Amino acid sequence: MLKRGPLRAAGAMSGTSLDGVDAAMLLTDGHRIMEFGETAYRAYTEAERAVLRAGLGHWPGTPETEAAAEVVEMVHAEVLAGFATADLVGFHGQTLAHDPRGQGTHQAGCGRLLAEALGVPVVWDFRSNDVRMGGEGAPLAPAYHFALAKWIGVRAPVAFLNLGGVGNLTWIDPRHDRPEDPGALLAFDTGPANAPINDLMQARCGLGYDADGALAGQGTVNEPVLQRFAGHRWFTRMPPKSLDRDAFADLQGQVADLSDADACATLTAVAAAAVARGAEHIPTPPERILVTGGGRRNPVMMQMIAAMCDCPVAPVEDAGLDGDMLEAQAFAFLAVRVARGLPTSFPATTGVRAAIGGGQLSDPRRAQTA
Repeated sequence: MLKRGPLRAAGAMSGTSLDGVDAAMLLTDGHRIMEFGETAYRAYTEAERAVLRAGLGHWPGTPETEAAAEVVEMVHAEVLAGFATADLVGFHGQTLAHDPRGQGTHQAGCGRLLAEALGVPVVWDFRSNDVRMGGEGAPLAPAYHFALAKWIGVRAPVAFLNLGGVGNLTWIDPRHDRPEDPGALLAFDTGPANAPINDLMQARCGLGYDADGALAGQGTVNEPVLQRFAGHRWFTRMPPKSLDRDAFADLQGQVADLSDADACATLTAVAAAAVARGAEHIPTPPERILVTGGGRRNPVMMQMIAAMCDCPVAPVEDAGLDGDMLEAQAFAFLAVRVARGLPTSFPATTGVRAAIGGGQLSDPRRAQTA
């Protein structure tokens, strides 16, 4: 039985960029942030990353997904073992396939096994219930973004932009009291962000990503490719909406005949254009866009986004937050909400029919999973 009051929750996130596992501690009651705690990071080895890449696009029951799950469980157990004071763990797993209007959503990794390894209750499988109830299953961080907006004390609408493998945007009106209040939130995936760039760098240069936007900064954007992308029907679809990591896999073919630098510059501009097209759907212009995820470290991408949007764009560090750990903190926060029976997704964030909770709670101290 979990204790009453605020909980020390450790959250872990392995994103679609496949770089590694972030973990972070948070003291929260599921409504408010009381305190930020310690953090940790474990990069995937090249061999581990290859196993995860091989599992992308696969659904449960294949050798590829089983191998990926073993890597995910092992690395998460290693990272989270360092959070000895945690009352609870939020475990997202690794998204291998996401098709909410078809086969559903699949995150590799079993929270029950992780709970047994750690000896701590684990909340996991955050997305499935939302999909079963008609939602997109993503994005899930908006409830945490709402709490962050309260934490930093903004009084006018603000947006959080996560630039991981896929980009997602949360628009927040902090004048509301709860994330489930009508008009408090709007969230959706903007489009591809770092994933196409990372895939290009891996295939052409043997590197995991474009460090500091160095290669993109040497190139010239191919305007026909950019304009064709910006005209995709995805951008006219009303949010909420979500994407699989490889939903725009044809981008690699579109830049195949370009030089390495021009291809990288074009894919970076694609990520920025996705944000700008997505911003057309938000109710009112935000006071500023606060950027988290690996993309905020790419100055070329950040400059392109700022040039295409009509409001200030800044890394979340400008608001005193940790952009490396924000997603991990989000799943710590969501774990507490699940444990307390609070909703984790909403009609305006995933398209689910009503505000609902999600996730399974596996407690190694009990004989069953709640």
